Amino acid sequence: MASLEVELFGLRFENPLILASGINDKVPEQWIRAHEEGAGGVVTKSIGIEPRAGYDNPTIVELPYGLINAMGLPNPGWKGFLEMVEGYTFDFPLIVSIFGGTPEEFSFLAEKLSDVADAFELNLSCPHAKGYGMEIGQKPENVYEVVRAVKDATDRPVIAKLTPNIDDITKLGLAAEKAGADAVSAINTLKAIAIDVYARRPILSNRVGGYSGPGVKPVALRAVYDLARTLEIPVIGIGGITTWRDAVEFLLAGASALQIGTAVSLRGWEVFREINEGIKAYLESEGFSSVRDIVGLALEG
Repeated sequence: MASLEVELFGLRFENPLILASGINDKVPEQWIRAHEEGAGGVVTKSIGIEPRAGYDNPTIVELPYGLINAMGLPNPGWKGFLEMVEGYTFDFPLIVSIFGGTPEEFSFLAEKLSDVADAFELNLSCPHAKGYGMEIGQKPENVYEVVRAVKDATDRPVIAKLTPNIDDITKLGLAAEKAGADAVSAINTLKAIAIDVYARRPILSNRVGGYSGPGVKPVALRAVYDLARTLEIPVIGIGGITTWRDAVEFLLAGASALQIGTAVSLRGWEVFREINEGIKAYLESEGFSSVRDIVGLALEG
């Protein structure tokens, strides 16, 4: 039997699939459900210093090949998050996503949440929240400063989540690596808009949102490929992974693990189990004993 187990920055994952930060990860019950359905780990909804209600509806538009969402980073704040997880124990890696407007805010959150996080993912790439995410993460110098500040504040592994809304994503990856990041994840959503032809105005209350799902896969795959060729630290692939073939493509392109988000909304929680079964069948049919054997094979030659 081929093994799906992976180890990243000292953490063991039963398989390479991780629930992505986004729409389906607001509360512990969803994290546990994801694991029961086959996710090897979980990334939480992004947590900030103060509670945020998020944007008014509509916040999601469904398209033929994905979703555009502008949730507005709704979250309970760091104090509310600690209250929410009190009494829970998790038998899988819990990666806490955090966001802030300055390096100091990121480091503050990392310090406060280190006792409950197995690792941190830094949201440097949300395309629709003013003053956060992409507005900070498009500049390599900002990525460096945030990663460095968080590394100084915690001994937990740090993952920098990168935006594709830039001319060359490897600039951001190199800045994160230089600052001491343990891994990068890519990509976050593409900046996008949808218009109601009868109302003759943008559909989302925030007008602009982030596009995710099968339609972004080729862009995400290219970003992962470029990052894996450039960086020494692991790359976690995100973007349109919906089937086992998608997953294998990302692994071959150099992703050491994969995050699944929009596919849960489009296909249900069972998507984790279906993709894992497909990866295992592929490995066995191709003569590989471990998922780790195929990571980066498409980079050779």
